[in-house]
Amino acid sequence: MTAITPAELATKVGEKIGVSEWILVDQDMINKFADATGDHQFIHINEEMAKQTPFGGTIAHGFLTLSLFPVMSAKSDCPKVAGVKMGVNYGGNKTRFLAPVRSGKRVRGHFKLLELAEKRPGQWQQTLEFTVEIEGEDKPALQAEWISQFFV
Repeated sequence: MTAITPAELATKVGEKIGVSEWILVDQDMINKFADATGDHQFIHINEEMAKQTPFGGTIAHGFLTLSLFPVMSAKSDCPKVAGVKMGVNYGGNKTRFLAPVRSGKRVRGHFKLLELAEKRPGQWQQTLEFTVEIEGEDKPALQAEWISQFFV
């Protein structure tokens, strides 16, 4: 894909701009996230106990699913802006965890550009609607408005 300018990206406000590759959320990923965050609730790491819940097995942390945003963005067909020196997370609006991601499921991100504004010369702020689809399920895992900035 050819890199575009921020002005060209701005013409896509209101449009779906990309979909990521599928990413496997397996028990090893969930366990590592539990260790990194200290969240060792049984529904995430104890497969036998989790089988007794309505989930029927272990599920990913909601924040694990949300944290897949950077890798999904990188592994997507979203337009790439030319000359980006760095990018930073700025925050989020409306984040909702809608359905659990069961261990062993694949997920992918869908991106819609909601807003793009130049805050200072060369500093752009974008708001994306980020939806995580669970393979084979009707309901998405999460939907969020994610704000980031990039510098050119």
